Amino acid sequence: MNRDELIERLKSYEWSDVEFKASQRGVSESAYETVSAFANTGGGWLVFGVGEGQRGYEIVGVIEVDKVQNEFLSVLRTGDKLSKVIVATESIIEIDGKTLLVFYIPESRRQDKPIYLKGDIRRSFIRRGGCDERCTQADIERFVREASDERYDGQPVELDPEYCFDPDSIRWYRGIFYTRNPDKDRSVTDLEFLHDWGLVIEKAGVLLPTRASILLFGGNPALLQILPRPVVDYQWINADWSDALPEQRWEDREVVEANLIQAWKTIIDRYLQRAEKPFSVNPENLRRDDTPPDYIAFREAVINLLIHQDYADHMRKPVIQFFRDRALIWNPGDAFVSLEEMLEPSEKDVRNPRIVAAFRRIGLSEQAGTGVRSIFNSWRQLGRVPPVIRNDKANKSFELRLLKQELISEKQLLFQASIGVHLSPEEASVFAFVCREGSIRLLDVKAVTGQSTQNAQALLNRLVTQALIERIQALPQPHYIVVEHLRARLEGAVVSTDQVSPDIGGLVTDQPRVENQNLVTDQPQPLLELTDRQWQIIMACDVPLSMAALMESLGLTHRAFFRRTHLGPLIKGGILSMRYPDQPNHPDQAYGLTEIGAELKARRLKLLADQKDLEIEE
Repeated sequence: MNRDELIERLKSYEWSDVEFKASQRGVSESAYETVSAFANTGGGWLVFGVGEGQRGYEIVGVIEVDKVQNEFLSVLRTGDKLSKVIVATESIIEIDGKTLLVFYIPESRRQDKPIYLKGDIRRSFIRRGGCDERCTQADIERFVREASDERYDGQPVELDPEYCFDPDSIRWYRGIFYTRNPDKDRSVTDLEFLHDWGLVIEKAGVLLPTRASILLFGGNPALLQILPRPVVDYQWINADWSDALPEQRWEDREVVEANLIQAWKTIIDRYLQRAEKPFSVNPENLRRDDTPPDYIAFREAVINLLIHQDYADHMRKPVIQFFRDRALIWNPGDAFVSLEEMLEPSEKDVRNPRIVAAFRRIGLSEQAGTGVRSIFNSWRQLGRVPPVIRNDKANKSFELRLLKQELISEKQLLFQASIGVHLSPEEASVFAFVCREGSIRLLDVKAVTGQSTQNAQALLNRLVTQALIERIQALPQPHYIVVEHLRARLEGAVVSTDQVSPDIGGLVTDQPRVENQNLVTDQPQPLLELTDRQWQIIMACDVPLSMAALMESLGLTHRAFFRRTHLGPLIKGGILSMRYPDQPNHPDQAYGLTEIGAELKARRLKLLADQKDLEIEE
């Protein structure tokens, strides 16, 4: 944290990752509670030398700098007051002649949590909002459970394995398994099969089912003994998320209280009943393909819910909610890794390793460590806004939002054309994200494009070089915003699109009136909405056409009005280009689509084709 960043933080009243303490001559006990909270949650900065006054935070400065610094670091490094040694990063900042001490407290490893004070595990804290809260007994139990090397799903259960399983679930599973692994021995019994894969284990000479085996294949009586709550609550609500009222009821609901195999089959069946099924024909085999476009993302999201939820949490149930404009998937139990690690193709530390392995063994999930990547890749291929993940370490929950909104809308394409930029598909996506969200971080670029860290940074650098975005130094990492002269065109832009209209960037939609007929020398004006006539012109331009040909195709005769009202804005907006731009009155002048104009036409043709297919389907 540098001086400018600290000053920016002082303007706010509450930060979940920053805590201010006066600590002018010594370290208060509450500072160590904050250390515990940061270490148990997501890490954060502890700043000494800032007090809270009547008008908010005030810089008071640390008076005895060496004493305060040495006292605090000594406690963190000895582990006498705290249950584990904390390795903090320290820095000193001078503001107006006053000294501030800044310490970054990192999040502790899962195996070391909870971090508590004075040998009393009940004095464990977590960070919620801008406050340090003492952990409840349930919080502590979750920390202890997740810190154990013995995973919850691998623990044996005192049930008779001869009677606790659902034969149909095992039969279904084994059928798929042998299809994928034809060389495996089919003659083994169900118990032998489960034992071979560590789902039934031997203890004191007796075979016992593990929690994983009961969760995967258990009959209802056995399942209810270890999971006295639903596996998932599936709801379909016929409204947009922003329009749905708290009292609005679902139109379709299934509260699933069966094992994971049956839950998977039930949820997918419900999904396919409601999912969008576009009609298309494979040109190679002429077979109909009506696979929902978002099937891969939804499949991976459901599997993620089933294999990673905290099954020891009996008070909260997972929920899948389908709205017309999005899907929300919520799970008890946070992910053990960060979003950045989720997007990397590598093995991950997981809560339920036996359940995870069982699903992957029959191909019901992508290769190890790629499930979230598949969700992002699928959404990217659909051209939609990247999924939103909220991994809440304080409340121990995980939420995934799949927004059914285009990242690069027609308005965004028109805006990019109006400012005269030529962007690669990846650059256009990143710029659209910045316009939509107000800012972008390196991690966001990776989510939007699927690029590596190095390539994502290079992409940001190119947009900076083109004077489209600028870098802002901020914590926990730098971010980028639209440059000032373009922000003027984005006034009223939507900063948090998850709360309001889905229109990208909240771009102005009023079409400008173009009075001057000089189609070359005028400065480009924003054209962010097309009239029906302008769409007709775009659709007519299969090849460059003369003005006379364009007017004839539209049945128009007033040349000056046509040029001023319809043709001029398209040229200035970067949708049409002239064959002879330096000679507007050239006798062979013709008007053709630019690259963005061609993309707009392709989108409109696809939309019309989809509507026609839907009418045929109905």
